[in-house]
Amino acid sequence: MSAMMERTLVLLKPDAVQRALTGRIIQRFEDVGLKIIGMKLVQASREHATTHYADVGVRRGAKILEQNVNFLQEGPVVAMVLEGIQAIELVRKMVGSTESKAAPPGTIRGDFSHQSYAYADTHNMVIKNLIHASSSQDDAKKEIALWFSEKELYAYKSVHEKHTFGK
Repeated sequence: MSAMMERTLVLLKPDAVQRALTGRIIQRFEDVGLKIIGMKLVQASREHATTHYADVGVRRGAKILEQNVNFLQEGPVVAMVLEGIQAIELVRKMVGSTESKAAPPGTIRGDFSHQSYAYADTHNMVIKNLIHASSSQDDAKKEIALWFSEKELYAYKSVHEKHTFGK
């Protein structure tokens, strides 16, 4: 894999699954030429969710960690590993701001959710923003290893690689 070719973890959170938005969201990633190299429906255990959000506890405190862990356990999530040129940056751009109300139209959060931090704080709840995307190469490596074994990731040629990757 070249230096610019990256892998990133994407989780379609319980609200995306429950609202039946998974197909529409996945289609957006495929439309830009990102390749799905791993995907599964998972019900996260408390331990798994806590490990995934460990950095949130450090940065934002125990209350926010607890809200995120509880939310991730509300129902199944679709876990995916996407591969493509500078995939981490591209996916985060497509997803939009963590605060859905600040995400511009055309982004996943901007098109399908609109909660604000103020609303979530007032109602003592996590902000329901549909999706998680790795924020850096280091985070992507850790998160992919947490959600997928190497045997669950597949190498294959897609029809888009000739046009997107120049191969």
